[in-house]
Amino acid sequence: MSKKGKVMVAMSGGIDSTVTALMLHHEGYEVLGITMKTWDYATSGGGTSKKETGCCNIDSFNDARQAAVHHGFPHYILDIRDEFGGFVIENFVGEYLAGRTPNPCVMCNTHIKWKALLKRANSLGCDFIATGHYAEVRQHTNGRYVISKGLDETKDQSYVLWGLDQELLSRTIMPLGKYRKTEIRQMAHDMGYPELAKKSESYEICFVPDNDYRGFLKRRVDGLEEQVDGGWFIDKSGKKLGKHKGYPFYTIGQRKGLEIALGKPAYVTAIHPENNTVVLGEETDLEQSEMLVTKINWMKYDGITDGQEAITKIRYKDRGALSNLFNDDAGLRIKFYENVKSIAPGQSAVFYDGNDVIGGGVIQSGKI
Repeated sequence: MSKKGKVMVAMSGGIDSTVTALMLHHEGYEVLGITMKTWDYATSGGGTSKKETGCCNIDSFNDARQAAVHHGFPHYILDIRDEFGGFVIENFVGEYLAGRTPNPCVMCNTHIKWKALLKRANSLGCDFIATGHYAEVRQHTNGRYVISKGLDETKDQSYVLWGLDQELLSRTIMPLGKYRKTEIRQMAHDMGYPELAKKSESYEICFVPDNDYRGFLKRRVDGLEEQVDGGWFIDKSGKKLGKHKGYPFYTIGQRKGLEIALGKPAYVTAIHPENNTVVLGEETDLEQSEMLVTKINWMKYDGITDGQEAITKIRYKDRGALSNLFNDDAGLRIKFYENVKSIAPGQSAVFYDGNDVIGGGVIQSGKI
């Protein structure tokens, strides 16, 4: 039995999770590898490509298993397609039908992957679970577990992990947070996996591998296209500007693909599913100074004091904006020091104290 303990490592077959497993193995942990099958590309019906991505690719399963076998630790495949489809897919479709913009990676991490990992880890007597995310987990001086940004800001994944609760964090190891991606590629090469060091990365949603979420919605919801076709683009005063193809097929801040000529650039500023209208405006109409956030998960602190200052990110690649946080009967009210652009209901808002995640939640609305 290893003195460092037994750890179950989520292995997708890619460079990050493979290096994570080998790194912990070399450090003296007793490693078990597990690959989660979340989705069958064939069931999405998208296009003619046979490509599958990351967690759903049979070649990736084999790559993960071969790395485990080569280094002498066990490997398992965990089928979570039912849980994944029943929650993540339904949430994804439901949010678009509600005129919102979902964040499936956050939902999957928060409600499916970590809990599935921990359940299997407990059954196999593991002390920890580990992933190849570019973030760090540490215990704060107040005793709470907190996620901090990864060293490599271009790869930092703390934003998509805000929903993990204290029990999950207390059992989680993320060794890559201290490294840059270039260093991980070099490690893969030095460990005897030069093909991983050169392997390209996929940024699509795993169940929408052709990156066409509109096509996915049409295939998933019978008759959707006919139900929502022919709604109106309107301006902020309610004036009709022209027909659109259905409100679920647009997102806040969208400029391209509107297929309407107004003589000037137009942006989607609001979506109203109740009457199938999409509001268009100028870029300045996307700017807002406040928003309401619900479904809060506190991480670094067990709540906040009214007016607490934080850097708030409203999307994955957002640099963040200085803000004050206020408790509200309806959730958490955020006031920005300067206007921010394209606040999209359904997306995640994550609050930072320096590099540490204070907490996060789901954007309910922009203007309050």
